[in-house]
Amino acid sequence: MKENHKLLSKWILIVSGIFALIEVMASLSIIFSPESVIDNIDYNSKGTNYLLYMWGTRQFALGFILAFATIKKSVPMLILAYIFLLVMFFGDLLIGINQNETSLIVGALVMCGISFFMLKVLYKTN
Repeated sequence: MKENHKLLSKWILIVSGIFALIEVMASLSIIFSPESVIDNIDYNSKGTNYLLYMWGTRQFALGFILAFATIKKSVPMLILAYIFLLVMFFGDLLIGINQNETSLIVGALVMCGISFFMLKVLYKTN
C-alpha cells in the first residue's frame, strides 16, 4: 500500500481532486438549481424532480468516490473511478450527438480525452 503513495505524482492527485470537486459541485447545482444546468426542461412536469435527484445523486456519488480514492491515494480505486468517468462522458457524447448539442459534444470529448489520459497514466503507475 505504501508503494502506491510513492508512485502517485502530486499532479495526479490534484487533477483527481479537481474532478471530485467538479462532480460534487455539479451535483449540488443539479439538485438545488437545475435551471442553471438545463434550461429547456419543464420543471413542473411530473417525475422531473425525481430524475433530477437521481442525476444529482449519481454525480455526488462519483465525486465522493473520486475524493475518497484521492485521499487514500489508491491507484486501483482511481482507475475504477476514471473508467466510470470515461463511460459516463462517452454516454454524454452520445446524448450530445443525439440532441445535436455542440457544447455537450465538445465538453464530453474533452472530458473523455482527460479521463482516457488519466487512465493511461494510472495504468503505468500500477
